[in-house]
Order: sequence, then C-alpha cells, then structure tokens
Amino acid sequence: MIVEKYLEDYVIGETHLTTGRTITEADIIMHAGQTGDWYPHHVDADWCATQPFKQRIAHGTLVFSVGIGMAASVINPRSMSYGYDRLRFIRPTFIGDTIRVRTTYKELREHKKPGYGMLVELVEVLNQRDEVVLACEHLHLVERRNEGRPA
Repeated sequence: MIVEKYLEDYVIGETHLTTGRTITEADIIMHAGQTGDWYPHHVDADWCATQPFKQRIAHGTLVFSVGIGMAASVINPRSMSYGYDRLRFIRPTFIGDTIRVRTTYKELREHKKPGYGMLVELVEVLNQRDEVVLACEHLHLVERRNEGRPA
C-alpha cells in the first residue's frame, strides 16, 4: 500500500501492530547460511539441550530483519529509512515462537537536510506472550510539507 505522509502528518504516540509470523527451524538455518553465523546457540540442538535455555535460539539479527520486514507494510514516497539506533535483544526467540511487531511514533526531530525532518519510531518485537524480545528505534528521514517550519 502507498500512503503519502509528510513530517507534519505524523502523530506522536500513534501505534501500529502487525499480524503474527512463526519463526521456524528453516528460518534459522537459512539465516545461518546467509550470514555465516553457525554459532551453536542457533544450530546445534544437542549442545543447546545442555545449556540454560535447553533449546536453540533464533539469531537476534534474524528476529530484527523479520520484524522490520513485517513492520514495512506501507510505502511512503515522502520518507526513507535513515537507520536504526538503540537495538537491543531483550529475550530469546525460539523455534515455534510467533512474533508480532508494535511500532510507535516516538519523536520528531530537526534534520540538517533542507526540507526534511526526522521521525523516530519505536519498534518492539513481541512474542506470543506479548513479551518484548527486541526493541530499537527506527529513524526515518521525512519530507516536510512546508520547508523551513520546525517539527
């Protein structure tokens, strides 16, 4: 879906929640192959059985990339991703966990690029128990409707 929103159209505190997606063993193996991260916590079930969690843990970068993809359901031609800050892996995600993503418009900031401002969006990945497993801030460079006016 394409929705044109200028910086002035964003409402601080507005929240969105995605539908769920279950993390599978195939997701973990494919991610390990793509990244080269074959750390035993992710791929060695026998070894993991001897560890505190007793099972394999999805890569934090897998949960991050799937979560960000899930949250990217709207295309705004007036906005582009500027990056991510404060990324934290808070709880493990296991094979069979179903994640959802909650995004909240957190802050509007000035930006040095003329005609643009910065939207800071809090991204929280939740498991099926509504526990936050990952959190970060997604920074969006967003075009202003009225250049020169502060956010």
